[in-house]
Amino acid sequence: MKNILIRLITLSFLIPLFIACDSEGVVRDYGVTSVQKLYNPDNGKAVVLHAKGSLTFEWEPALAEDGGNPLYEVAFDKEDGDFSAPVAIITADNNGGSTRATLTHKQINKIAAEAGVESAAQGTLKWTVFSSKGYEPVKAQEERTLTVTRLAGFADIPEQVYITGEATEGGADLSNALIMRESEEEEGLFEMYTFLKADTPFHFTNGTSEESAIYSTANGILVEGGTTSLAKEGVYRIILDFTTGSATYTLIERIGFFFSPSNAMLFELPYVGNGVFRAEAQTVTFKQESWGRDERYKFRMYVREDAGEGEIVEMEWGTKNPTDSRPEPNSPDSYYHIALVNPSQWDNKWKLAGDFDGVPANYTIYLQANIPYYTHSIELSE
Repeated sequence: MKNILIRLITLSFLIPLFIACDSEGVVRDYGVTSVQKLYNPDNGKAVVLHAKGSLTFEWEPALAEDGGNPLYEVAFDKEDGDFSAPVAIITADNNGGSTRATLTHKQINKIAAEAGVESAAQGTLKWTVFSSKGYEPVKAQEERTLTVTRLAGFADIPEQVYITGEATEGGADLSNALIMRESEEEEGLFEMYTFLKADTPFHFTNGTSEESAIYSTANGILVEGGTTSLAKEGVYRIILDFTTGSATYTLIERIGFFFSPSNAMLFELPYVGNGVFRAEAQTVTFKQESWGRDERYKFRMYVREDAGEGEIVEMEWGTKNPTDSRPEPNSPDSYYHIALVNPSQWDNKWKLAGDFDGVPANYTIYLQANIPYYTHSIELSE
């Protein structure tokens, strides 16, 4: 119960909406009833967790003394727990105001790990709902169990991940290990773009000291200890998912400047190291249309999945923040931020500034872990 009170205090910005004064001006906490009935998932439901799945928990509304809407939290405990010290408490949808809570399988996987269920093993959780209208949460009349088969991932997800070894750009010196980018959307997901030598060992680590944990991959599985090597040399997009215990290596065949008016890639941006692709002194001549000069562009990328063994796949780097205007000298950095998008001729494009019409310029893409966002730049050549 103490843990529940602490979590509710974190919602203090909402609490003034639900606390009132009596006729003598004394602040009081409105009461609520307990949730009488849990709806979904069914009691005893068995779920095999997977990386992209989700599960919705639903229940009957509680009643508030003032006639308003209560706040809800879903509490999880071990199979033999009594919810006096739940292993996890999740705020309902709509900032706690909904009678449902949608959890990803990754969230449930983490909760199961907190309850002592081993990686890739099956275990049973108990869940219920607490309703409140201030400081005193009320436990639902019903409890249910949920049996889950955990993802084959890690219970302890590292805060940072590095790549090191003879095959890497930083070499075997651990102090030169290269940091990976942690996903903003998914906990435990790390990514990087880097060059790797063929048939040469490398591994991953959670730090740059000799005591740091070591990880490697084999047949798409992420494991503790060991080293990894790939058959093909080249620039790779590496994705490690510590929640699912999986790893993917995608070979970058080439990245090029895609000119929308011509529906064609005009030139390639060679890899120059440290996640940077750059084409120097390239000239783009805008296309003359009846309405004016067309300058729309983005970047096309061709890759081979399965560590370079797959078929060529076409991908595209386009606008992270859609725009239909040319950049100005004072345009924010966010104008140039990039994101992977579905290939097309016209969608997710930028516009070149008028100064670059028929003038040599340097075109650079930055896919680096140590900058806030993947981005690009275009600068006039000297």
